[in-house]
Amino acid sequence: MVSIDNLASKLVSLNFVENNDDNFNEWRLLGQERDESFLFSWVQSNPELNTCKTCIGEYNYEENTLTPIFAFEKKIECIQATISTNRTVLIYVIKENSEDTDGFSYKSFLYNIGDDHKNYFQIKDGSKKQTFVQFLNCKQPLENQTLKFLLLIHQEGIYQYHMKMTSENVTENSLTYERLVKNFFWAQWDPVEQTLYHIHNKSRNGGLAEGEESNTETNNKTIPTLTGLQFNDDQPHESVLNIPLNLPHLNSSDSLATYEDDVIPLRVHDSSLDLIVLTNSRGCVCICHHYLYQPIQPSINHTDENDTAPINFAYSVTALHQSCVIHCVINDIPWNRAKHIRPLFKLRGDFLIVFVPEVCTHLLDIGLMHEPYCHIATDPLISDRDSRSLYLAPLLSADDYIINLTNLDIIDMSILELLMVETFKSNTTLENKLSILHYFIVHLEDLGIASELICWHSSKPFTMDYPEILKEFLIAASFASVQKNLPSDANKITTLLPISTQRLGLDIEIKNRNYLINLSQEVLWNASMMVLSPQLRIVPYKTDIWLTLWDHLAKFSKAGLRFKPSQVLEKLRISLECYQPEALSRCTTPSSPIGGTSSTFADFLNNARGQTDRLPFYEMDSCTASRQEHIISVNLRELSMHLLKQTSNSLKKFQQSDQSNLHVHAVATRYVSAQLDQSRQLCEIICKAATYDSEEDEDKGFILINNLEENRRYIIFKLLEKYYMAVEALAFPLPQGFTSFFTYLGYRSMDFEMFMQYVTNHVFELQVDVMKIILAENDDSKEGTDKKLKLLSVLPRQRAKRLLNQWNHPISVILRAREHSQNILSGVTGLPTRSKNPNPTSSIGLGSYHVGKNMSPLDTFLDLLTAKASLTDIDFGLLIEATELANEYD
Repeated sequence: MVSIDNLASKLVSLNFVENNDDNFNEWRLLGQERDESFLFSWVQSNPELNTCKTCIGEYNYEENTLTPIFAFEKKIECIQATISTNRTVLIYVIKENSEDTDGFSYKSFLYNIGDDHKNYFQIKDGSKKQTFVQFLNCKQPLENQTLKFLLLIHQEGIYQYHMKMTSENVTENSLTYERLVKNFFWAQWDPVEQTLYHIHNKSRNGGLAEGEESNTETNNKTIPTLTGLQFNDDQPHESVLNIPLNLPHLNSSDSLATYEDDVIPLRVHDSSLDLIVLTNSRGCVCICHHYLYQPIQPSINHTDENDTAPINFAYSVTALHQSCVIHCVINDIPWNRAKHIRPLFKLRGDFLIVFVPEVCTHLLDIGLMHEPYCHIATDPLISDRDSRSLYLAPLLSADDYIINLTNLDIIDMSILELLMVETFKSNTTLENKLSILHYFIVHLEDLGIASELICWHSSKPFTMDYPEILKEFLIAASFASVQKNLPSDANKITTLLPISTQRLGLDIEIKNRNYLINLSQEVLWNASMMVLSPQLRIVPYKTDIWLTLWDHLAKFSKAGLRFKPSQVLEKLRISLECYQPEALSRCTTPSSPIGGTSSTFADFLNNARGQTDRLPFYEMDSCTASRQEHIISVNLRELSMHLLKQTSNSLKKFQQSDQSNLHVHAVATRYVSAQLDQSRQLCEIICKAATYDSEEDEDKGFILINNLEENRRYIIFKLLEKYYMAVEALAFPLPQGFTSFFTYLGYRSMDFEMFMQYVTNHVFELQVDVMKIILAENDDSKEGTDKKLKLLSVLPRQRAKRLLNQWNHPISVILRAREHSQNILSGVTGLPTRSKNPNPTSSIGLGSYHVGKNMSPLDTFLDLLTAKASLTDIDFGLLIEATELANEYD
């Protein structure tokens, strides 16, 4: 835990500046207003004067100022307070022992700031039910402003009070009120959006289908419903949200229920229901509910502090903006620990943080960037505190800070990144590692940390996780690269690009600190039906969180399908079978209209080589049409068609406003270019993990391979093999020059038979530069010749012919003669393949050649050839030389 500040110590020092004779203790947070100011209470005592009283003050954290507002005559338990926007009226709630019955009584009072501290009055009679108050913040001019505040009494009602501001002080008779809600069992105030959420029991709709009889018992049932009341400045409030809830573990009996008096955020509820609503200005709405249940009897004893019976800790998050519900169950937590656990729910960036003390920290990826499926589980955010000493609450407009209400510590949550790195390096699940990598690349845009994690994992290349981690890097980094500097109209198209290798809605099971954590997800149907349509608002299409939420749900319902790399793989399986580089001419690949004037393929690849060369090979291919070019062209074609089809569906309904289809080619080109860039980047990372340093290692290419030690050569090969598998599985292009380097590295790292298996299964590609050096390394012994023949037999026809012409060996002459004869006998016409051997035998004419007993079949064979073709098409010298060499070679 990183505690960056303690408010109690700062407040004490501020009081000592004004009064160093008294003691200041028992600091308590009473609330936080919309302008982020805090209201505190404290006990001020003087042992010499034998005085002790409770005071209330306002604290500004940014300016570090404390303004005393009110002082009681004695020590009072003040639990909550609120102050008007113009700082003229203070309302507070005290909690004291009830005189009539056992338990506590809640009383609310109003005080005109600046008056005598004895001049205050009680707003409503005391109640045994939890009571809170809250001012509404209006933007009207102060002279015309009518102060409004809410009085919330648990299970009794919610009242709205009005008081007109005049020169005179507010009196009890000047208050008027109306009852907004008759009965509720949970409520929460959102000071930023000025929204009041409350849960009440709502009767089921009694609609009948034709032929169905009315069921009185069913119609009388009620269902818990979460309603959101939006308060407007100069208009009446309106109901903007109605969500039916499933609360199966809600305790209907209040005999064991207690009040915890949560003031940040302001919530009215008892201990039978722990629920919180979190929102932000981007339209995210999360309903978080945590509960305990015991699936196996015998039941636990709620009053026994030492009862260690196992119980399940569970929470659910309804991400309304994503139309999904996420469930989490943590099994077998002892009851005496589970009942003291108060989880923290907080929105931070694109994630919802769920901190379960002493168990784990969850980061739920429920932001608006993409679908929710990259959730992370780490060790507890705070590990040096017992759950009894932690009561964490989120602060307004502070993404990285939370407050511990037990000691007023301000805690920095930025250490989550360090926790994620530690979790990645631990024995966690593959899904968790992929989500962590996704977080650093897509959300944090920190390729440095992602590179370090891959380098670390490269020490374990033989695990099943390693290729999947490399795939995640390629997909996530390509998406993050395209997302930068795109026009606003093109952002919609990025929702159709691949973003992760993980599947949506996948159930995850993680073991952390000996606890089994199960995470599941389900779809929330018709989420837009739960939000008030902008057309039905009091002010239609008013700009606020609810309009943003409505727009996002509308886009979500019409969202297209993301592009899958498997679509390209299916095409490549067919095209690569027929792929012959020698038969293809170099084509041109169109570039983005905004990317420059040149459209050649070489210009298209210039971005990949614009930075310092840190690869262990030269980025160039020796064939006429590279495999890289073919893969890029197929990717570009398939992605463009996919984006065009998906955007055309929405264009039919939003033709006038939607211009995203105009950017299809630009986005597709950027993404394909990003594929090559990130493939090259990942290759650099893996080579770095294999201890290759371009500054220290002067050699490159085949020379580097020959100079490497055997162990180091094998390590580099195995790492690059995993890299190759990941790239091929996603149909990403490889850097130019990689194929030849990888093939020769494999040739030097394994025996020949294993090497040939890789060649046969199309892992290694025998290009001309590799074949030349391999053929040169093998002598003309029988074993060497057999190896050369095996290699030549798996080459494409034209490539094998070129290499045969350059091989000065009898076998080469014999094979060329056989092919020449086969072409003549099969009717293939063309120029004869003249022998390049300077042997004078090749110039001997047919008539002067001595035909012995062993050579008698040659005349017959030559006669047969002359009958099939003209004399000018037959290379007699090659045939005679091959016959002569065959006899000698045998």
